[in-house]
Amino acid sequence: MRGNPSSPNQILNQDLVEDQSFELEDWLPITASRNANWYYSAFHNVTAIVGAGVLGLPYAMSELGWGPGVVVLILSWAITLYTFWQMIEMHEMFEGKRFDRYHELGQAAFGKKLGLYIIVPLQLLVEISACIVYMVTGGESLKKIHQISVKDYECTTLKIRHFILIFASSQFVLSLLKNFNSISGVSLVAAVMSISYSTIAWVASLTKGVAVNVEYGYKKQRTSVPLAFLSALGEMAFAYAGHNVVLEIQATIPSTPENPSKGPMWKGAIVAYIIVAFCYFPVALVGFWIFGNNVEDNILKSLRDPTGLMIVANMFVVIHLMGSYQVYAMPVFDMIESVMIKKWHFSPTRVLRFTIRWTFVAATMGIAVALPNFSGLLSFFGGFVFAPTTYFVSS
Repeated sequence: MRGNPSSPNQILNQDLVEDQSFELEDWLPITASRNANWYYSAFHNVTAIVGAGVLGLPYAMSELGWGPGVVVLILSWAITLYTFWQMIEMHEMFEGKRFDRYHELGQAAFGKKLGLYIIVPLQLLVEISACIVYMVTGGESLKKIHQISVKDYECTTLKIRHFILIFASSQFVLSLLKNFNSISGVSLVAAVMSISYSTIAWVASLTKGVAVNVEYGYKKQRTSVPLAFLSALGEMAFAYAGHNVVLEIQATIPSTPENPSKGPMWKGAIVAYIIVAFCYFPVALVGFWIFGNNVEDNILKSLRDPTGLMIVANMFVVIHLMGSYQVYAMPVFDMIESVMIKKWHFSPTRVLRFTIRWTFVAATMGIAVALPNFSGLLSFFGGFVFAPTTYFVSS
């Protein structure tokens, strides 16, 4: 009886493990609530995809030029939509099993251990780097609001790091929301803000008119043309991020054999990608057409008038990034909380949850303060971690 796998004690222990696992899934932020629908999918995906990257698209166009820039812009939209569809289909590719997290799909593809070693570092890098970039962009937008309001464009008294600290204060509060569906209201507002500031960016540029002596050739810069080209590809890759939270968003949608979650998820994804096209193509093309290769790495920096509209646009960016930060941070919270409870046997308490989340916000804030270079962060993180998870691993 000692080696009998069906002995009463072993059955009891297995039931206890399954019960604990089930209770943990009900507590973790990704799987705690499964009552979302297609429009949750739509605005969560818009919030995840349309972020800081859209503001850098005209600058990426200036490094690529008209021909390559338009080709890369359209191809990126089409390829990422296809890989998006693939991930949605793979969420429930085995009957009775849902891959609620990116690394779970990685384990199914590459093996239990190798899948973790390949996917977890990439996913963490993507999500942490996105949060860092959003900290920097939020700080830059707040600084821009200050500069326009007081007409102090040099802004010698307050540095970018001060505005990053102000933006980070909002994340300490929002990180108290316990799961993905808890941030749905924040995400909805963020999605509306992204459409609003993208529209303001290209309409204001169009109203301004083509700049005097505008040039569209490759501009003189400290880096060589090939390096600038690669940098632009990285910026494009960052702009089309969002695949790293697809499975986690789909995990919030209920699923049955008759009505699998992929139906509403794909419907929401189509709506999201139509909105992405509406935001990205006009901003990239109009912004480059108006300012040429003198466009700033953040198009809102190239626009100073009308003053009131620029203040509103930058405020919309700040509000949007508050939601985007949480969408990318939530899978990280889920991962850390899971490890702390499963491996290190911490009790699932609010104190543990808040300690983990505030530590993460503080860490990303510290890195953002130390590395406040917007375009450099976009190109580096876009090429190094977003491209593999968006274009390669997903397919």
